[in-house]
Amino acid sequence: MEKINAVVLAGSSDKVFGVSCKALTFIHGRPMVDYVLDALKESRRIGQISIVGPVEQLQNKLENEVDYYFEEKGSLFENLRMGLKPFLQDPHVLLVSSDVPLITGQIVDEFLARCEEHPSDLCYPIVEKRLMEKVFPGAERTYVKLKEGSFTGGNIICLNPRVLDICEDFTKKAIEFRKKPWKTGKLLGIKFLAMLLMGMLTIPKIEERFCEILNVKGVAILSEHPELANDVDKPSDLKMAERYLAERIFSVS
Repeated sequence: MEKINAVVLAGSSDKVFGVSCKALTFIHGRPMVDYVLDALKESRRIGQISIVGPVEQLQNKLENEVDYYFEEKGSLFENLRMGLKPFLQDPHVLLVSSDVPLITGQIVDEFLARCEEHPSDLCYPIVEKRLMEKVFPGAERTYVKLKEGSFTGGNIICLNPRVLDICEDFTKKAIEFRKKPWKTGKLLGIKFLAMLLMGMLTIPKIEERFCEILNVKGVAILSEHPELANDVDKPSDLKMAERYLAERIFSVS
């Protein structure tokens, strides 16, 4: 079974939690990023792991848990480039944020298996609102209404490193204009935006438009694992993660 290498993004300061490194926020006596690394190591598919963040702080806590440490540079894309350095010749690399402590090795394996079923430059998981609210009632997430239903995005991506530069400018603008629909329309096309606002846009149409704009094949993976989208951004998220991890720890012990 072919292995895939992984990059963990563990940015530093976070005003919400009042810590110098959000990834090192403690949950049941362990840094949050530890649970993410546990999942990657439990996976049968993951090879080497690099991590990007405040190196000294991370090394003090993680020591030899990862293969490569890289100092964060500031912007998302600069950090991605740093973390990808050892893996630039790989056909695909798994990108994971450090704030999804509820993922497991099985979830990682199943996502990668789904990616293999849909060969592409970029695979991104989406989770239906109905499932998210069933498994994690009360979780506050941002959803996009499509013809197939309402969905939120995950915090894990399978990426061909060679397309990172191609996607950078478009992604930066999309993030900048996310609250300015008329500017977003300039990026996507007014017809596309109108369909989105009316809830008539389909997943295949988004994939097609993405390819038209960037000449990059992107695939949305409909995931049955809301843990992929349940990132820890707010104190309420942290409390929820603590509760669900406590249940998991208790069931194992």
